[in-house]
Amino acid sequence: MSVSRAQFGQTINELLRVDKFKDYGPNGLQVEGGETIQNLVTGVTACQALIDKAVALNADAILVHHGFFWKNEPSLVVGMKRRRLKALLANDINLFGYHLPLDAHPKLGNNAQLAEVLGINNARICPEVAQDLLWQGELAQPLTIEQLSALVADKLQRQPLVLKGGEHKVSKVAWCTGGAQDYIEQAALLGVDAFISGEASERTFHSAQEQGVHYLGAGHHATERYGIQALGQFLSQEFDLNWHHIDIDNPV
Repeated sequence: MSVSRAQFGQTINELLRVDKFKDYGPNGLQVEGGETIQNLVTGVTACQALIDKAVALNADAILVHHGFFWKNEPSLVVGMKRRRLKALLANDINLFGYHLPLDAHPKLGNNAQLAEVLGINNARICPEVAQDLLWQGELAQPLTIEQLSALVADKLQRQPLVLKGGEHKVSKVAWCTGGAQDYIEQAALLGVDAFISGEASERTFHSAQEQGVHYLGAGHHATERYGIQALGQFLSQEFDLNWHHIDIDNPV
């Protein structure tokens, strides 16, 4: 019913092949807590609300997709950052964060899990894009962009932003979860009908129109709920842990 902090981290690091990735922040143990883990909490982002719920559950570790210490963020431990760190340290809770390695994992990752949720067939990594972050596949049957939008809304419980790239139906799709809107350029080169990601920028509208690719911004949080759940379930079974997944809803 427990595992050492060192073994827990080593298992994830090897499973997700963290050494392969050049990321925007550290992957692995970010805040050191107790040496033994029995109660695990997972969530998308290490926000204060998630930490508070983990404290209430007597968690030994929190495992997230969006952790701390991002590049170019302020380094001072004040305000919001101080409060988060204080809660973790005062309660001896380990914080583990895995960003791009979790997006890319071929079974447990955000992209692989999103394909399962949306029912995309023949989901596969596009080898032309670095770090295995862009995926492609086919729908079971051609859909209008309105029908695809309705499907995404139903499955993710979030109405996506739709930027139409024409009037064509959708059979071939590409996707990358989270803030990956600029992969629409590479998606267009694949000859897909639509590209799904989490967010949109002002330039995304023009790219969709001029390249003839429908774009669906289905929510950063909404597209990245599933990888951390799959990883948490795997680890809870691997080490016989008490596991709680907590979804702190985020409209972005």
